[in-house]
Amino acid sequence: MSDIPFAPVILGNEPGSFPHSVLAERHPAIIRQVREAFPYGPDRHRALDALLASCTKGVIEPLPADAHDRERWQAWGVAEYAGRSWYDVPWLWSESYFYRQLLEAVGYFAPGPWQGIDPFRPFKLAELDSPETDEELAALDALSAEDQDRALLHGSLWGNRADLGFRLSDATADTKEAAPGLVADDSETLWSLLPPSGAATLHLIADNAGRELIPDLLLIAHLLERGRVERAVLHVKPYPYYVSDATTADVLDALRRLTEAQGAAVEYGRLLWSAMTDGRLTLRAHPFSAAPLPYADMPEDLRAELAAATVTVVKGDLNYRRLVGDRLWPPTTPFGAVTAHFPGPVAALRTLKSDVITGLTAETEAALVAAEGQRWRTGGTHALIQVRA
Repeated sequence: MSDIPFAPVILGNEPGSFPHSVLAERHPAIIRQVREAFPYGPDRHRALDALLASCTKGVIEPLPADAHDRERWQAWGVAEYAGRSWYDVPWLWSESYFYRQLLEAVGYFAPGPWQGIDPFRPFKLAELDSPETDEELAALDALSAEDQDRALLHGSLWGNRADLGFRLSDATADTKEAAPGLVADDSETLWSLLPPSGAATLHLIADNAGRELIPDLLLIAHLLERGRVERAVLHVKPYPYYVSDATTADVLDALRRLTEAQGAAVEYGRLLWSAMTDGRLTLRAHPFSAAPLPYADMPEDLRAELAAATVTVVKGDLNYRRLVGDRLWPPTTPFGAVTAHFPGPVAALRTLKSDVITGLTAETEAALVAAEGQRWRTGGTHALIQVRA
């Protein structure tokens, strides 16, 4: 482990930084969007106003005494961080706790008419039912058998830029660019872990719902169909989280979208439906999936589950931050070193939307900085496939 350099935990207290902008601008905007998306009554409006004041100018406050998960969150950091500014604690923790407090404000957990109502559902459904989703599903029909592995992997990688994943471009295109779109590509190592008829067990830790979950489901269906995977476990969030993170309800909405589609998409939808009914595909919503902590701190029951996987695919930017640690690593820090804590082989599929990055070559980092300064880290125009076998 001596090849891991020191890297400070990312905070949100530096004006002008990306984390600061999320806390100061994005979170207040989310509160306003949620407030306008539902006809909440005066009590919920007051709670949302109080959260807005707290997260912009106030301090972190504990959950109510009767919150079902109060003790869990006390152990996860509230006991340490209560009374401090949202900007002065680890950014990963601050972001995560904001969403837990937002659910508190809208009455998601409390007995009453708003219990269990996802405050982000209108945004998720609008994206899922968009014409762009139709176009991406229709693109499946044009894929040849030889193209499917790469196209469906890249569809899952790029998420709601899935048109890039389904568009079969010159495989050498990235090498011709000064600042490549794909900054690391261990896809061959990933495929080697999932050979045809290999009877593998795949765990996939999902990221977003809607047009990002659809490609994840298509990839799982393809792996099941090709015999690369015998069983798949899809990990989702136990409750709405980070605006668009996938829950069980979102998986069902995505399945509905597929089974009501045409062509290859509906066949994939039927395969997934059948796989869920016979146990080849199962869902898992472990409480730790919504924890404000890195995967290095995962509980033993989850560790045992993932240790039994042939490979765990970790999707998206937030999960990457939890996988490697939400720190300002030098970009050339070895990915294998910072994921050595993970209980089995792990693959990260991630579009870059935050400052954290590991596993780059010095040449790639230099090309990215020369072309874009530091904007390449957060703009969502670059992605990576990294594997620790």
